[in-house]
Amino acid sequence: MFLVLSKLLDLLLSPLTWALLLGVGSLLWRRRARVSVGLQLAALAVLYAFSIEPVVALLTRATEGGAVSTFRKDTVYDAVILLGGGLDAAATERSGQPEYNAAPERIMRGFELLRDGRAKQVLLTGGNLDARPEAVVEADVLAGQLEHWGIAPERIVKEGRSRNTRENALNSEPLIREHGWKSLLLVTSAAHLPRAAGCFAAVGIQADTLVVDVRSSPIPPARLSWLPRAGGLSQSTDMLRELAGRVVYRLRGWTAP
Repeated sequence: MFLVLSKLLDLLLSPLTWALLLGVGSLLWRRRARVSVGLQLAALAVLYAFSIEPVVALLTRATEGGAVSTFRKDTVYDAVILLGGGLDAAATERSGQPEYNAAPERIMRGFELLRDGRAKQVLLTGGNLDARPEAVVEADVLAGQLEHWGIAPERIVKEGRSRNTRENALNSEPLIREHGWKSLLLVTSAAHLPRAAGCFAAVGIQADTLVVDVRSSPIPPARLSWLPRAGGLSQSTDMLRELAGRVVYRLRGWTAP
């Protein structure tokens, strides 16, 4: 039930959804010209505001502000934990090859750590919301990718049942205990890291962190473009969903400070 509600919340947190609802409202109130025009202008204002770089930059900085890398370069970690979310499962199923979305840095950085001897093993945690038996399991695909790049299979541990960050932590905990890992490194996107680290801490897993997929711009917002861009609208939506996810997870007690 929570997964269904979370997807509904994702939809409602999209500025595009807000604009569409305002547009529908303007049609329903078309007999009252001022109200209808006001709703249409509001829809345009929402689309414009959340698609320009200054607003996108402020939202992204607010979301990524709590992401801190505590990675120790002089440490060889027992395991690096790679969280799912970087694979495009639908495209992978169509092509039969690993297809990545905007966050391929997770698997790339994990590979580099293993290749360079900075971690002895890797824990890949990520499943699929699709319940079909033939659906792509992200952990399996990423394991195959690492093996193709030359990482020995015995260094790879898979957890392919998780459907969200909470389940990543819950399902990883017994595997970590089983393997007796002590020094751990959690790798995920900057926007996702505060919530992910909180989830693992809530189940008793203390890990160093490595930030990847940093999307905030170092340029002051006042110097950024005020022209609307579809990519900006998409990034704003991602940040709003992450910020809302933190609130929901905290209210449910799924994250620890």
